[in-house]
Amino acid sequence: MKSHKTALVAGGAGFIGFHLCRRLLDEGLEVVCLDNLQTGSLDNIQKLSGNPLFRFVNHDILQPYSGLQRIDQIWNLACPASPPHYQRNPINTTKTCVIGTLNLLELAQMHGCPFLQASTSEVYGDAAINPQPESYYGNVNPIGIRSCYDEGKRCTEILCMDFFRQNRVNVKIVRIFNTYGPNMAVGDGRVVSNFIVQALGNKPITIYGDGSQTRSFMYVEDLVEGMMRMMDTPAGFTGPVNLGNPDERSIKELASLIIRLSGSRSALIYQPLPSDDPHRRQPDITLAGKALGWSPAVPLEDGLRRTIDYFKKSI
Repeated sequence: MKSHKTALVAGGAGFIGFHLCRRLLDEGLEVVCLDNLQTGSLDNIQKLSGNPLFRFVNHDILQPYSGLQRIDQIWNLACPASPPHYQRNPINTTKTCVIGTLNLLELAQMHGCPFLQASTSEVYGDAAINPQPESYYGNVNPIGIRSCYDEGKRCTEILCMDFFRQNRVNVKIVRIFNTYGPNMAVGDGRVVSNFIVQALGNKPITIYGDGSQTRSFMYVEDLVEGMMRMMDTPAGFTGPVNLGNPDERSIKELASLIIRLSGSRSALIYQPLPSDDPHRRQPDITLAGKALGWSPAVPLEDGLRRTIDYFKKSI
């Protein structure tokens, strides 16, 4: 009988986790998805459950996991990722980042397997330089309403690097910039899904601030490709590596583009900008190009069309 490598994906029922699990299954790996379904989706699990190599375990990584005799890879995507979700229970968000990552790193050490940490562009905070290279230490408010996530993810990177230096765990860190695509949850609070749902309903599109703040939007398949390449790098290459699309757009420009692509009659309305919301966000992906041979392939308009088509069928 052919032996399959086993990948443990924490947070595999979420938006990015679903696409990663599907890619790993396509590559012939056995995938064990750990998720407590706090923000993950049973619909995503059901879409994968027809594959005999896939197994779902309802588990909170705040508790150690010992259900497998062999693990060949660990992918940690387990954390609420949109402001409404991670601010709903900020103490739990911080605990998930710190205690959850610690539990999974100890599991990687026990199994002698590589460990990939899904970090975030939010570690840069309200960046004082643009674009942001990995060498930039960031400008983060340590006591603000976003700190549970921003500082929590910075702490995951600390833990990864100390497990690498002290315990010789083969860690990989990717800093993920704004990602979108099919299978986003309707009410997840991300800007792309918010705008598309409002546009398809011909409802006013809510912009916080004056809409001049920028983001860089990456299609989810591009992200997964970058993550796969990062996992395949030699032991000792830890990153962090930025994974994002350097095509910087203003929020107001994004809203106008979604209105046009969806044929919407929505108008724009404006609300106050939330506390500590970054004003500019653009990745420097020089390192990803050199170390991974990676750059995003899907233009924003193409990716948005695919995502709009998905939401047309889902709402």
